Amino acid sequence: MAKILIVDDEPSIRKTLREILEFEKFDVSESPDGLDALVKLKQDKYDVVIMDIKMPKMDGMEALDRVQLLVPDTPVIMISGHANIDTAVDAVKKGAFDFIAKPPDLNRLLITVRNAMDKSSLITETKVLKSRVSRTKTQEIIGDSKAISGIKETIDRVAPTDARVLITGGNGTGKELVARWMHAKSGRNGAPIIEVNCAAIPSELIESELFGHEKGSFTSAHKQRIGKFEQANGGTIFLDEIGDMSMSAQAKVLRALQESRITRVGGEKEIKVDVRVIAATNKDLRAEIAMGRFREDLYHRLAVIIIHVPPLNERRDDIPMLVTHFNALVCGEYGVPEKQFSPEAIKTLQAVNWTGNIRELRNVVERLIILSGDTVTEKEVMNYVIPSSGSMVSEFKHLFDRFPNLDELQRFIGEEYQAYKASGVAKN
Repeated sequence: MAKILIVDDEPSIRKTLREILEFEKFDVSESPDGLDALVKLKQDKYDVVIMDIKMPKMDGMEALDRVQLLVPDTPVIMISGHANIDTAVDAVKKGAFDFIAKPPDLNRLLITVRNAMDKSSLITETKVLKSRVSRTKTQEIIGDSKAISGIKETIDRVAPTDARVLITGGNGTGKELVARWMHAKSGRNGAPIIEVNCAAIPSELIESELFGHEKGSFTSAHKQRIGKFEQANGGTIFLDEIGDMSMSAQAKVLRALQESRITRVGGEKEIKVDVRVIAATNKDLRAEIAMGRFREDLYHRLAVIIIHVPPLNERRDDIPMLVTHFNALVCGEYGVPEKQFSPEAIKTLQAVNWTGNIRELRNVVERLIILSGDTVTEKEVMNYVIPSSGSMVSEFKHLFDRFPNLDELQRFIGEEYQAYKASGVAKN
């Protein structure tokens, strides 16, 4: 039910307007002056405001200015029994949706209210659509470390071609983001990128998922199904975790790559497809080949270009930029002001052992935003991120203080490890 706020110092006017609007099934609230209206608008959301001009404490024109600042998307209909044309024009210039003289013509009032509600609804729908578009836009790869800079340069060179790409790296490192960015910078970006998580699909269904099936081809095939390769025609198919694909499905993928044709399960007709293939895996495919679990010929077809996405622990220099990015992203999703992260908090986050990589860091930033005050401090990181590992993090911070340059820190750790091995303790 749409909510309307009537702002007028005359109780009889408020009563009359309330009765009319409630008869039309609107939820109506009242305010006797501009100040009270502003309080109500802070506490609740209204679809339309109907406001008098001449009122005590704060007149309607001043209140209109305040409403524009407080809730700029809420339509305000101004009413007055003492106004002239100049006043009406001034009100509309200030942002009023419309101006109606008192006593209001009831039919015109109802039409104006409905038109104002249509505007309010349109603004809301536009915001939702913009939000959806922004979420579907390809996010930029965040970071300027040597490894990430190298990946960006490779994408810029390879994306305009149709070369197949194999992306390697651990879970949560951002392999899918690299694939989306590769597609976004390609000449195929007007067509879809279709993502397939090979690890999430049962082996008996993977072929149907990739190539589709004909009606009646198996027990539950009640109608024809278009597979992912056909859906991606003209665009890109991203085969995530391809190392988990069954050998029989690998054979069919190899054929699709060799001939640019697929056959639906249970079908006989060959279907030509124009698809760029990008694959990703968290496994060592050469080791999988040695153990007979992955086809070597498919590997060579896929691995024209290999991009390795390093774990977050190997790109700690990027953590400040990633925290800034996730801070803006999460606060935008929650509709709250961005938090500040103290330098000590950032340094502590750089010292964490990120086994879950970028995905874990994003979750941690969200947790800190929810649980912390306006500024996220070192203490809050210690309490909410790694409460059981405080001593280890303190030791890491000590090393960061001693070796601010990551190359020097890595060299020191390498030397210490070699000394540890040479001591013989590691063998005991």
